[in-house]
Amino acid sequence: MNSARPMLASPEAPVVATASSTAGKLLVFGALGVLLYVAHAAFIPVALAFQFALILSGPVEALHKRNFPRSASATVILLLALSGIAAVGTFMWTPSQTWFAKAPHTMAIVKQKIGPIAKFTNRIDELRKSADNMGSSSHAPAAAAVASGGTNGPVLILDATASAIAAVLTFVIVTLFLLTGGPPMLARMTAAFADNVHSSHVLRLIDKVRAEVGHFYVTTTLINCGLGVATGLVMWAWGMPTPYLWGAMAAILNYIPYAGALTTLTVVTLVAIVSFNTLGPVLGVAGSYVALATIEGQVAQPLLVGRRMEVNPLLIFLALWFGGLFWGIAGIILATPTLVALKVIAENSESGRR
Repeated sequence: MNSARPMLASPEAPVVATASSTAGKLLVFGALGVLLYVAHAAFIPVALAFQFALILSGPVEALHKRNFPRSASATVILLLALSGIAAVGTFMWTPSQTWFAKAPHTMAIVKQKIGPIAKFTNRIDELRKSADNMGSSSHAPAAAAVASGGTNGPVLILDATASAIAAVLTFVIVTLFLLTGGPPMLARMTAAFADNVHSSHVLRLIDKVRAEVGHFYVTTTLINCGLGVATGLVMWAWGMPTPYLWGAMAAILNYIPYAGALTTLTVVTLVAIVSFNTLGPVLGVAGSYVALATIEGQVAQPLLVGRRMEVNPLLIFLALWFGGLFWGIAGIILATPTLVALKVIAENSESGRR
């Protein structure tokens, strides 16, 4: 008579299950990364709309608590925000176009004033031109065929304009829907996609993310405005042309960690090289901005933003790198607020409290 013996589980079974689960997660993340990269034209306006709606949700919810309809509050706040952005763009448009028009002449002056660098760049230009000449002589028929069959300039401009208009409309419409629906709509959407998540928990989490990210952006905006005013005054004191432009540029680019300050420093230094004939004012302009940026980053940010919203600098750098690699300028803009939101979610999730 055969006695039934229980089957013993293999000790390698949990290891195999863990390995397969990890491999599945890697495949999902890889597929998601490929999708975000390939379909960036569709995802970028939506992602920017989510960020903009998160920033503006605070004023909309404040008006809604005072018995204003959420749809009317969303429309008014969105129109005010878009009007402010348009006003800043109009303020910077004319001087920016002037400097863009003078860019070739400006770079020529920079090359003349920086002798060794000018010689080095001229040598590189000569090598590039000789290589282009060699390539054009051997591939002239193919180049002519490509040129004859290529798309003309007006068609490319129309395509780019149509894509830009579609992206802007998508951004505005999605932002308005998100503001009108508010946190309850986001909570219901999240709970619908995840069966084990309750709407009430998601709603509390969204409120915390909105409060923390709103605090972060309001404080950062005040700091950036102060940096812009200080930069404009310093540029005016040194006799720089259009000092208000450099102040506005410093304030706007400072939303991008590291890269924004470095770009502002590069631009104001080049303008100083063109504007002054001696080395002293150039060093004064560059040194003054470095001092202001250092005070902003080492004193104002930790004091006003607070330690609770600090993110690891390595994570910020990696987020900027991969964001720029995947989505260009839009990815760089979205990198920091995404990290801040993820940090708040991790700290306030059920597993984050353990």
